[in-house]
Formats: sequence, structure tokens, C-alpha cells
Amino acid sequence: MKRTEIKVLPDYFDRYINLVEDIVLFQAFEESLKQIEALDLQKVKLIGNKTYQADKWTIKEILQHVTDIERLLIAGTLKFARNENDFVIAFDEIEMARQSKANSKTIEQIITELIAVRKSTIELFSTFDELDFQKSGINWKHRITIEAMAFNIIGHQIHHIRFIENYYFSILKK
Repeated sequence: MKRTEIKVLPDYFDRYINLVEDIVLFQAFEESLKQIEALDLQKVKLIGNKTYQADKWTIKEILQHVTDIERLLIAGTLKFARNENDFVIAFDEIEMARQSKANSKTIEQIITELIAVRKSTIELFSTFDELDFQKSGINWKHRITIEAMAFNIIGHQIHHIRFIENYYFSILKK
């Protein structure tokens, strides 16, 4: 299935889903791995734990956030696939970032973890059939199908990596 074939585009998450190219899901997953691997680690290391603005997350915290949220979304997706369709995925992303200890890790550790989680995500989605992809549950306040959740996970990463490139990489130009 492609992004434009999602039968029900959920409110709120459409902003992430629509960032994904209109390609087959597993091709989009492969592109997401390439995006992670293409991140300019030299720039990330030069920026270190600086932020583009006071009280914002560091690049390490952002990437750890992507990993942590993907883990939570996948746990919820598995529940949806197993017909726990009233399960609500909810979390405090600010507290999670605060407790992540991301800034004490190397960028290589964070990237390795993100890739491992993504590969595990791909494996889980590869076990679903067409009926599973239409099952749904509640992500925060919005009902979302498993097919939409897949593209949401990919789009969430695209959003944050673009944010890093647009806001954090400009720190080096100052």
C-alpha cells in the first residue's frame, strides 16, 4: 500500500503522514533507514549539546525522542493488531526526554539504537496482513489504523530530521 491509499487519514497525524513520499510502505521504511544513515554526524558532533534556542532539546534528545516514541507506538500498534482497539497510546514526551539521558550517550549509540528499533518495527509490520492493517486504536486522542500508524512513524522521523537540518545545522553558520 502507498500513503495515498490510506483509507482513513487520522486528524493531527496527517501532518506527519503527509511528509512521507507516496511510495509503497516497505519502500518508505527503507528510505527512512537511508535518511537516518545519511544524517551528517560530523555536523551533529560539532553542534554537540548546543540548542538553536534556550530550553529546547539537543539533537541527541530529539533522536532519542524519535526512538522512544517509536517504541511506544509499536507497543500500541501490536495491541491494535491483537484487537485491543480501545487501548490508548499516551505519554509525556517532555518528561521522557528529560529522563532519557540522551546527552550522556554518543551520537553513534543513539543512531545505532534508532536503526535497531526501526528494523524491529519493519519486522513487526511485515507480519501484518491486509485485515491487520485496517485494525485501529487510539493514539493520544485520535483513532488511527495500523496502516496509518506505519506512515505516521516514518513521517515523525522525517519531521524531526528535517527540523534538525533546518534549525540545528544553522548553528554552525553563526
